[in-house]
Amino acid sequence: MAGFNDTIIDEFRANEGRVGGMFEGMPMLLLTTTGARTGQPRTSPLAYFQEGERRYVFASKGGADENPLWFGNLLADPKVTVEVGTERFTATATPLESAERDRVWRAQVAVAPGFGEYEKKTTRVIPVIALDRDPA
Repeated sequence: MAGFNDTIIDEFRANEGRVGGMFEGMPMLLLTTTGARTGQPRTSPLAYFQEGERRYVFASKGGADENPLWFGNLLADPKVTVEVGTERFTATATPLESAERDRVWRAQVAVAPGFGEYEKKTTRVIPVIALDRDPA
């Protein structure tokens, strides 16, 4: 998976945040977390949903029964770096709870129905994480 992600990350950075193939036209960002065990930066390409200035990402892992590693990293350290297009900024990551989580999840499924398929593959509740830009 690392090689696959590295290819997407390289394409994203080379094309001002745009990628092709199966992700063409999907809003994508790069999320860099700090490795919980290693302390090293870890970058993941993720689909996102935006409302106003707030962006949301989803720890779907394609419907796997476990959360992606980046989710554990941001639980350990919620300070993250976000890249959208050519913009790069720091943010604070906050997992959503209950009704707010459900509302944002439904909004994402409405614009990207594949996320609904991920939900059907697993018994876990897929985490929804808000990314709030840190003040400059």
